[in-house]
Amino acid sequence: MTSAAFTAVQAALSDLMRVHTPRATLLASLGDEVFRVRADTPTERAGTDLVPPDEWFERGEMTWLTRDGSLLGLLWQEGPPPPDAAVQVLTLLLAAARTEGAHRDTEVLITQLPVATAWLTDELTVRKVSRPFLELFGLTEPDVHGRPVHEVFHDRPALVQALTQAGAGRSVRLPDEQVTQGAQRLWIRGEARPYFGAAAAGVMLTLQDVTGEYERAARVSALLDTDAPAALLSDSGAVLQASQGFLALLPAGAPVVTGAPLWSWSCFANVPSEPVRELVQLAATGGAARADVQLAGGGSLNLRVRRTSEPGLLVAEGEASAREGRAPLGVMSQVLALSEDATILVDHAGRAQLVSERAATLLGVEAARLVGLAVTRVISEMGVKIFTPEGEPISLPDWKDVPLPLRREVLLALPDGTVRQMELRATGVGGEAGGARGSVLLTLRDLTALRRAQAKIRHDARHDALTGLLNRTGMREALTRQDAPGAAVCLDIDGFSELNAALGRTACDRVLIQLAARLNDLSSETRGLSARLADDSFVVFMPGLGVAEALNRAEAVLDSPLRVGQRDVQLTAALGVADRQADAPGDGVLASAEVAMQHAKRQGRAQRSVYRPVLRDEVARAFELEEALRGALDRDQFTLLYQPALSLKRGRAQSAEALLRWNHPTLGLLAPAHFLELASRSELITHVSEWVVQEAVLGRQAVRAALPERYANWSVSVNLGLEELRRSAGLRRLLPLLSAEGAPDIEVSAGSLLDHSQETLGLLEQLRSLGARLSVDDFGDGASSLAALTRFPLSAVKLHPTLTARLPDDEKTLTLVQGTIDLAHNLGLKVVAVGVETTDQLGVLRELGCDAAQGYAITPPLSGEHLIDWLRDH
Repeated sequence: MTSAAFTAVQAALSDLMRVHTPRATLLASLGDEVFRVRADTPTERAGTDLVPPDEWFERGEMTWLTRDGSLLGLLWQEGPPPPDAAVQVLTLLLAAARTEGAHRDTEVLITQLPVATAWLTDELTVRKVSRPFLELFGLTEPDVHGRPVHEVFHDRPALVQALTQAGAGRSVRLPDEQVTQGAQRLWIRGEARPYFGAAAAGVMLTLQDVTGEYERAARVSALLDTDAPAALLSDSGAVLQASQGFLALLPAGAPVVTGAPLWSWSCFANVPSEPVRELVQLAATGGAARADVQLAGGGSLNLRVRRTSEPGLLVAEGEASAREGRAPLGVMSQVLALSEDATILVDHAGRAQLVSERAATLLGVEAARLVGLAVTRVISEMGVKIFTPEGEPISLPDWKDVPLPLRREVLLALPDGTVRQMELRATGVGGEAGGARGSVLLTLRDLTALRRAQAKIRHDARHDALTGLLNRTGMREALTRQDAPGAAVCLDIDGFSELNAALGRTACDRVLIQLAARLNDLSSETRGLSARLADDSFVVFMPGLGVAEALNRAEAVLDSPLRVGQRDVQLTAALGVADRQADAPGDGVLASAEVAMQHAKRQGRAQRSVYRPVLRDEVARAFELEEALRGALDRDQFTLLYQPALSLKRGRAQSAEALLRWNHPTLGLLAPAHFLELASRSELITHVSEWVVQEAVLGRQAVRAALPERYANWSVSVNLGLEELRRSAGLRRLLPLLSAEGAPDIEVSAGSLLDHSQETLGLLEQLRSLGARLSVDDFGDGASSLAALTRFPLSAVKLHPTLTARLPDDEKTLTLVQGTIDLAHNLGLKVVAVGVETTDQLGVLRELGCDAAQGYAITPPLSGEHLIDWLRDH
């Protein structure tokens, strides 16, 4: 995007917010930077990351602006959420600027927005106009395109003059003007400003419909229905309407000069009256002004000028005289002043006797202006409307006929567009103003903050605080309400704890927010639901989709990397999918999808699984096994067996490999393949490894003590995973034991040595410094690295059992084993064959120069006691 187009987009964003959501703040991603945009302040740079300030989470309403899985911006506003129209318009502009900004004229992009806009050349020829612009003036594209504005608007010389001034480099605010659109008469307000677009300089004209303001001004004029002196003014002081009381101040025969400045009215002494002019100017700047002004007929008028609740309107009020029927300002007025509720005392005829300041503030009118007037009529003419809590309109009652006492909750819609939740009470207070019924005390208690707090509590209980998605509770309730068939996809991010450690919590939160935005888009596209179930687990329910299509849609969410600062993060995840039939229980599909996801997670990274009933039993068994595993150490259910390694040159055992077994109370003796993966998912693996090392050291000492002459240097090896040692608690817990007793020999898998990092090298060096001889296990099958034999401090290579099993008949295996032995010897490493089952295999390995062997051809795994007996006999 060119710099000129870039500036134009920022200006357009500001203009759109001024029209659609003037109190909101926008964080917009434009190019490689993020900008803070408001309607009333210049655009500011906010860094390179689209991160909301902390206070946005604490109050107000934040809305994501997303398109096609991309987070374009964040729109925040205190109070109610921004209007949907603002969200749609801003999203459209940001999406267009992102996808086409460098290749398409920004002027063309902006004209697609639902705002009356026109772009002119510097010679004031129409270049482009938006569709709402054409509709506003009843024109077509050929009517305006390429034509000078003085021809298009030949009947609006003031507009042409303003555009000419803008073409000369001045921003011009246009005077309000009435236009006819069909059968309607609309008031429009506009602004013309110099514009420097991607192609050339020119003028940008934006117009907005302000008919509502004039309608509100007409409603405010109902307050002038009084005998007291009062007048409605523009902020320039022109008299728009005046009450009968003000007209009565004019000298006899003096003309009514509505439209002239108030200070020029002949009712004042020394026209033009400077005191009146000063009052108007002071009120126009925002203050309330009051002073005694001299009248032409003698005497003075205590005149007060102030702003009204409508922008750009002032009201001038003279001191009101006492009215017939008004209640005395005694104890009742003091009670109303002390009350925190909005209260109005209404007489038997329905007229206001006393109005508390809170009631006046709520309605946006001076309390004294309501006294003596019919409350129902005045409130209705002001534009105040009442609704039930469900949104059904309620007719304003004639208070003299309302059954008492009355108590109900209502929605109060005020002329400024705000809606308050109120508790309305009507109570009889006696006959102060005469009449059998007496007066009625109307009390309005504002429940808005309470209801919002309650709504927030309900919302927070069902939504995730970080991402804004539903949480587990909210998802279950929503699924129960939605009975459509479809498919749910559960997603669990692979390696999230490691990602958290590498990037930090804040960066990972950004990753989660971006992923949530994509899932939210996916659920919106399918008219479904999305939720965050746990730290790194999400679910999307897509109505009407089968499991295959739903799984493909969910996989597509992870296809492109997520952006964190200056780096891209490519996520993988375990995905589980389940379908829901029309007659299935509401939230059962969620539990099924989670079962499938857990099954996929056990298969490794980036795995997928479709729910089948048998998976639930598998997951249940795995859970039960994991729970039993947690108590296996405390119940002494683990044991070690020893597989001796026989020296093929000397013909005697030289060491043994310690083999872990779990003596399960119901399943019997279990090999590590049945339970180590479960243990590795938590710190439980560290405790198991600690126990294995300790028992292996004790077993080594038992052999040396029982057979000191023959096996004084007896050694024992254990299998330890580098991943578990890399954990913060792994090696740290084992160090005291290894240092005190002398480390056993350590066997590490060939696959774990594919990581040639300095961290791996340092870890192995540290183990060797504690006395451990290191060997690589399972070499020659699957993932093995020849470079690892030279990079790491190894002492021996243990051949994978599949190689030994194919001896002596397979010529290729024979050649491979011979080459591996020769390579290892040339590197100074010993070779141990594992899984030797026959004497023929032993003979071949001895001929090939293998150093040692272990397997059933020598002896099956033995307990510690049986190992000593076997060594004594052999």
